Amino acid sequence: MSPGACIFCEIVAGRIPARVAYQDEDVLAFHDINPQGPVHVLVIPKRHITSLLDLAPGDDATVGRLVRQATDLASSLGLSERGFRLVFNCGDDAGYSVYHIHLHLVGGRKLAWPPG
Repeated sequence: MSPGACIFCEIVAGRIPARVAYQDEDVLAFHDINPQGPVHVLVIPKRHITSLLDLAPGDDATVGRLVRQATDLASSLGLSERGFRLVFNCGDDAGYSVYHIHLHLVGGRKLAWPPG
């Protein structure tokens, strides 16, 4: 991978393998390689958006699609009854390390609060 290349864009392009949970024309969801729970899926737009701080008004539908797809996945993965967590991180203090917006779907165990 070339310096500065986005690992999630490489996954979207099929150059890096991932265990895909869902995909359509605009959204890709795949299991995290470092899961923080029995279920940990990342839901991303296929179009590169670096950070939540880079969202434009035209991206509202994209963010809505990510949330909607994550909740649909939570249901299909059996998380609806007991609960699940959806998390967007932004910035270094939040642990944001892959600069392509992504929504974490985490569940399958009792999750603590506060999360950090």
